[in-house]
Amino acid sequence: MDDQLHLFVAETSFYNRIVLGTFLPAKLWETWPHFVQTWLRNYIGGTLIYLVSGFLWCFYIYYLKRNVYVPKDAIPTTRAMYLQIYVAMKAMPWYTALPTLSEYMVENGWTRCYSSISDVGWPAYFVNLAVYLVFVEFGIYWMHRELHDIKPLYKYLHATHHIYNKQNTLSPFAGLAFHPLDGILQALPHVLALFLFRTHFLTHVLLLFIEAIWTANIHDCIDGKIWPVMGAAYHTIHHTTYRHNYGHYTVWMDWMFGTLCDPEESPKKVT
Repeated sequence: MDDQLHLFVAETSFYNRIVLGTFLPAKLWETWPHFVQTWLRNYIGGTLIYLVSGFLWCFYIYYLKRNVYVPKDAIPTTRAMYLQIYVAMKAMPWYTALPTLSEYMVENGWTRCYSSISDVGWPAYFVNLAVYLVFVEFGIYWMHRELHDIKPLYKYLHATHHIYNKQNTLSPFAGLAFHPLDGILQALPHVLALFLFRTHFLTHVLLLFIEAIWTANIHDCIDGKIWPVMGAAYHTIHHTTYRHNYGHYTVWMDWMFGTLCDPEESPKKVT
């Protein structure tokens, strides 16, 4: 194994020690295979990010700021939020298998990842990051759109998420309430990018876990109105019309491919 691959293994082992060492006695996990340790670390980390960010955000908008951001009659029921948590937690072991697999491929030298920004320099880092994000935006847009357009994919996968199709059923917890394969398919562009572009490994890991926070944000029905961000107002329209606003971080792909619907448009234009 060359020096670069040793660095990747050392880095992922460090992350494993931080997370697993915090929650489990060392004698319980230190003898487990590295791949299993990595999956468990991702599972614990993904679960904590999902539950903590969801609970804090719901507490803020539905309790501390009740009737400020969301009208009382638009607040989802506790039962609806529990159902979303249940669906997400059933899928979480499978969701976290994807970053575990991507880390395994990185550690074995199958990707174009690099360990340190000093390997390429800051200008190249930002150029590569921009290309990575554009690719991810394009890939998630088309993956999401095809999950609607290909009827079996919608019926057997994506329909699980679209149970939540009104403002009073959407909550931050709906962000990861997918069929496991649906969630993996929509995150897949992050992994494919590793084979195509020079990618900083830690940045890739962080971006995958930021997905959990981002998806919570776009399901809270609160419009930040920061163009060109694909905020919750745009995504709420997606949940009500099923054929607009498939984009992820921005509105650009919907604008380019003719599926954009602005929240300021009249209700007739979004039916």
